[in-house]
Amino acid sequence: MSILRTYRRDDDGTLKFREAWFSTYEGEELGQFVINHGTVGHVSSTETAKDVTDATAESLLAAFAEQCQEDGFVAITDEQQGWVFVQYALKTATGTDRDKYLQTTAKEALTGHLAWRGLGTVESTDFATRKLNIRILSPEPKKAVAAIKTCLREAKLDFTKLSIATAPYEAPESAKQAFPLPAKGTFSLV
Repeated sequence: MSILRTYRRDDDGTLKFREAWFSTYEGEELGQFVINHGTVGHVSSTETAKDVTDATAESLLAAFAEQCQEDGFVAITDEQQGWVFVQYALKTATGTDRDKYLQTTAKEALTGHLAWRGLGTVESTDFATRKLNIRILSPEPKKAVAAIKTCLREAKLDFTKLSIATAPYEAPESAKQAFPLPAKGTFSLV
């Protein structure tokens, strides 16, 4: 699946996004072309074209890219975004089967919740000593923190062991805790 994600900041500071992708149906030659757009932090609007061939998808994606450029929407680099770290404290050093289930469930819930709001992508997950870390790259880290709390509450994932921190892209080691506040100690990914 190829995806083109673009952003534009309006004069009032509002960040808007547009993205398009093509995915084929499993075991079939045809697929669907999807355009998703909206204001970052809010549920987006989606338009779908079904039964699309690879060649048609390629031309649709090129037309989408051209229209985005004309409208001032551009792709942003990783360096123009910030990190949001979701961390769960664990009872064991390496994580139990339940912790692995939490890893999968939280990653899946956050991936969809953030994507449909233009708030970023889940980049990786890992277990550190007594911690589960989920790394998210976001164009609006502060808004992503609020959305993450909502997502995890709605998914009924344990809130008592949760910490969230943000950091600039170039300095993930300087993460500052954003939830819960006040921070009880220094936030660390290791």
